[in-house]
Amino acid sequence: MNLSFNQIEAQLSKGEITCVALVSNYIKTIDDNKNLNAFLEVYADDALAQAKNVDEKIKNKTNGRLAGMVLGVKDVISHSGKQLRAASKILQGYTAPYTATALQRLLDQDAIVIGRLNCDEFAMGSSNENSSYGNVLNPLDNTKVPGGSSGGSAAAVTAGLCTAALGSDTGGSIRQPASFCGNIGFKPTYGRISRYGLIAYASSFDQIGTFTNTIEDAALLIEIMSGIDACDATSADKAVEKYSQFENKNQKYTIAYYSEALELQGLDPEIKSKTETYLAQLKEEGHTILPMSFAFLQQIVPVYYILSTAEASSNLARYDGVRYGYRSTDSHDLESTYKTSRSQGFGKEVKRRIMLGTFVLSSGYYEAYYTKAQQVRRLIHDQTVAAFQTADFILTPSTPSTAFAIGSKTKDPIAMYLADIYTVQANIVGLPAISLPLLQHSNGLPFGIQLMADKFQEKKLLQFSKQLLR
Repeated sequence: MNLSFNQIEAQLSKGEITCVALVSNYIKTIDDNKNLNAFLEVYADDALAQAKNVDEKIKNKTNGRLAGMVLGVKDVISHSGKQLRAASKILQGYTAPYTATALQRLLDQDAIVIGRLNCDEFAMGSSNENSSYGNVLNPLDNTKVPGGSSGGSAAAVTAGLCTAALGSDTGGSIRQPASFCGNIGFKPTYGRISRYGLIAYASSFDQIGTFTNTIEDAALLIEIMSGIDACDATSADKAVEKYSQFENKNQKYTIAYYSEALELQGLDPEIKSKTETYLAQLKEEGHTILPMSFAFLQQIVPVYYILSTAEASSNLARYDGVRYGYRSTDSHDLESTYKTSRSQGFGKEVKRRIMLGTFVLSSGYYEAYYTKAQQVRRLIHDQTVAAFQTADFILTPSTPSTAFAIGSKTKDPIAMYLADIYTVQANIVGLPAISLPLLQHSNGLPFGIQLMADKFQEKKLLQFSKQLLR
């Protein structure tokens, strides 16, 4: 049941469906697709009660803009009174004391939250194989991963388990699974949406974003969630444009691409050829295609993992087995409580990244790794921003491959990390970026085309995306 919100609104206005019937249908579909392991918890009773309330509001014409929008929420976004785990054993028993600002703004407009979605533990992963509650299956091919870390969100939207889903994107965790599952994954500019209530992985990279089946749904959700928040000092004090209002005209743009990006070792030859063909098609349609050189493509992934793991090692220090969450029964004093609770509570990938981050911040290595990575981040930022002086968008494949087989990369973390080669640039620089399900591989699986725009150019990015998905 892959209904867009526009379709749901139309049926609600004609009285063809009710929100209660809609939610009931989604609950049944979730139950029928339990094998995907997309949901960690379904709020059946609460969602039905909220649906009944929204139906009454629709009847009285007092409903908000999102009446009939049924959302799944990644298990790193706080929802007051609901369990919050970050798909980790270490947050066992934890209940969110407040609701994230982004989610609250959607609830205020009568969105209905149907449940909590699976993900890689603490949003660390590219395959959703790192969850303490089992991996998620790709609904298009159950032998393949859905991508990560927001794999549950991507799988739920593709499988029709909810109208749309919220995810978080630290280095591609929305766009990569959207590419693998064949839906639209959107990450806005850093600071466009408040991070208050989002469990931190790497604070200078993290952003909340969306998974949808239509551009219109993405634009509406992003518009409502965006804006300054007194609870988040990094949120941007910049007016929010009417993203959901589209112009009915086909504009011509200048689209840049990196020559080096299409020559990377490890890029699927068919993805390369079809991306080149797509660029040629855009040129035929009247767009200006601009080849560019990007000097730091090979440095992007190392810079990202040095800086993000350094921030993670600091952010995850708060999970100590003392104040909340999992506490080991093997501990006998304060030091052993820390050691055993963290050793048993965190999974292998999270511990690997904490250790990497601790190493690059340690005495004797700080200057060589962390400081150097910050310097290169500035160079990447400056060169990327300079590109938008001549180009409207930068186009790349979203991923170097289609969805890969479950278990095929778990023993090779470097190969797994390189799956982010096209997506991490937007997070390093803080740009808005989107993965669009425009192409299909001969293996039958989709792969996305990624577009990046300059900071706070969400409206232009969404407008062009709609043109491409016509």
